[in-house]
Amino acid sequence: MSTNKPRITEEEALVFHSTGRPGKLEIIATKPLTTQRDLSLAYSPGVAWPCLAIEKDPTTAYDYTAKGNFVAVISNGTAVLGLGDLGALAAKPVMEGKAALFKRFADIDSIDLEIDTKDVDAFVNSVRYLGPAFGGINLEDIKAPECFIIEQRLRELMDIPVFHDDQHGTAIIATAGLINAMHLTGRKLKDIKMVVNGAGAASIACVELLKRMGLPHDQTILCDTKGVIYQGRTEGMNQWKSAHAAATKARTLTEAMEGADLFFGLSAKGAVTQDMVRSMAPKPIIFAMANPDPEITPEEVKAVRPDAIIATGRSDYPNQVNNVLGFPYIFRGALDVRARTINDEMKIAAAEALAALARQDVPDEVDAAYAGRRLRFGPEYIIPVPFDPRLISYVPAAVAKAAMDSGVARRPIIDMEDYKASLAARLDPAAASMHLIFERLHLNPRRVVFAEGEEERVIRAALAYRSAGYGTPVLIGRTERIRDTIKQAGLGEAAGLEIVNAANSPHNKAYHEMLYARLQRRGSLLRDVQRMVNQDRNVFGACMVEAGHADAMVTGTTRSFAVCIEDVLRVIPVREHQTLMAISVVVARGRTVLIADTSVHELPTPEQLADFAVQSASLARQLGHEPRVAFLSFSNFGNPPREKAERIREAVGVMDARHVDFEYEGEMQADVALDYGLMKGLYPFTRLSGPANILIMPALHSANITAKLMKQLGETVIGPVLVGLAKPVQIVQMGATVNDIVTAAAFAALATMVHA
Repeated sequence: MSTNKPRITEEEALVFHSTGRPGKLEIIATKPLTTQRDLSLAYSPGVAWPCLAIEKDPTTAYDYTAKGNFVAVISNGTAVLGLGDLGALAAKPVMEGKAALFKRFADIDSIDLEIDTKDVDAFVNSVRYLGPAFGGINLEDIKAPECFIIEQRLRELMDIPVFHDDQHGTAIIATAGLINAMHLTGRKLKDIKMVVNGAGAASIACVELLKRMGLPHDQTILCDTKGVIYQGRTEGMNQWKSAHAAATKARTLTEAMEGADLFFGLSAKGAVTQDMVRSMAPKPIIFAMANPDPEITPEEVKAVRPDAIIATGRSDYPNQVNNVLGFPYIFRGALDVRARTINDEMKIAAAEALAALARQDVPDEVDAAYAGRRLRFGPEYIIPVPFDPRLISYVPAAVAKAAMDSGVARRPIIDMEDYKASLAARLDPAAASMHLIFERLHLNPRRVVFAEGEEERVIRAALAYRSAGYGTPVLIGRTERIRDTIKQAGLGEAAGLEIVNAANSPHNKAYHEMLYARLQRRGSLLRDVQRMVNQDRNVFGACMVEAGHADAMVTGTTRSFAVCIEDVLRVIPVREHQTLMAISVVVARGRTVLIADTSVHELPTPEQLADFAVQSASLARQLGHEPRVAFLSFSNFGNPPREKAERIREAVGVMDARHVDFEYEGEMQADVALDYGLMKGLYPFTRLSGPANILIMPALHSANITAKLMKQLGETVIGPVLVGLAKPVQIVQMGATVNDIVTAAAFAALATMVHA
């Protein structure tokens, strides 16, 4: 499982940092600066008014400047990663990286500041006066014991959060893992014996946080390169080590490890032997967190203690103690309540939130990001992984609440649920649009059929749908097969999901009659209809919806879109005065664009193109967007003149006759449609008041290719969303993730409200 070979080479790393604009950061203005008026507002004379307002009321700096979302990453380079004292300048790549992580994981703007001094007083004096510029200070890569003094003094001198991540970040993440390891082994913190090897910043922070949570003082043995730190020892001591000296007869790490329940290693490769591990208590918990190589490898531990739970600092082993799980989200919560400091209560809240998240079912997207590893709560998954998209909602909210409860918040959050939704929207623009749908489902739960109920992904999606409070999921399939899948997947909480077997439903006779009445003049015999209902889950599920035994249906994970839609159309007709179509919702760089039709009509007529526009506009409004429709072509308003563009021009004429209540324009090229400056500059007669957010494609191939290309290039693509059926059904792509399936179910359920 593990390898000591680096995943990247030195050359690759250097090329990465030097290619294009050197480094990893740039400054982007958040206001337009293109005109003289823009410059006058941004600088002189316009800037004078916010300056005067802030002088009158300093708290308005959070309203008129970036202070409230701005963190400084500060180091003197005396303890860079595992490389040692490289100096301030050589630390800059790390600090730039840290600033980039703040932005990537928590949408916090950050800048690195490298201070070229090893003198504690000089360092403190350099930082203490930065309070007006930043909402928080993240100290990084400063060696012990100076880091303790620097952090403590700055916390006393500044009224914004000061956080040394090398200490507290590691402590918080390790504590989260320990909470779950104790849960799995049936231990309580007050009863365990703990050994810590290493007496630097992170080690002491771990011990202090765990003692704050209830770990007894004399059940904790701290070791350094000279052995056990015991009461009465004088060699190599300082005030921070002395505070944790234990009353023990043990003098070596080997002696200390005998009978220990827990080992935390923040020292060096090879510090722990297999004999030491053998001497530990049953079901030992071993966090070997030395970087880049642990004190002992998981393979070595498992060879002698297969009952052990192991964590490391390495990404190629399970249970990585990675600080990126902590600092972005801790600062996010602290900034959002304008906290004066980051206290123990906030650190503990972060650890408990991380532990709770690891106990929940993991989305498919997270599994995919980690090479398909099955991340399920257990000995090899006690800590969330860094790319879990749920972290942004869980941890900051817990930290913010702890700040409010402990009295260090200056701006309390009134509605915590709205705050959580806003957190998700910071990183996933689609979340802002989807929030309305999910909120409506909370208030109006719906019964949704999951037609392919024997598939694990579908079961997990149904479970997520139910757990989120969106309504009642109904799984179609064989009861025993579904229960076996639930058991094999470890989804114990899926017990109680409603299962319907199409072969023996008490409603089959009524479904046969209903469907036969629909198909008897379309070439189907009664026995054909009976076979469809009894054996085809799509047909059966559609019958449930058509008969009113369920509100909506989702399918598509095991069959192509064409096959699924054919099955559904046997039962559910197209809604009167509508055209069946599919819309893909693309969220790219903060913009939401609807693309139609991506799945149904190969070469739509002008009338159908106009229908697409009307129906897409309706969906856009449901998502909170005012529609601006562009009919796309390879030409702009007849230039170049081509016969194949005539169909698009005719569609615009059809729209003119319909007198719709939204903006539309065409025919036009995609760049013109999306670049309003270009559109207005070249075609001042345009009827659009801004860039198009609905793109009506000329044919199926262009629409389908565009939507799938955008998704493969890393943009968020929701759908295709099926529109136009008389009863709500959504068909996902065969490679759909659990999140895709839940989203499709939500759209299906939403349609029941729209047409109610």
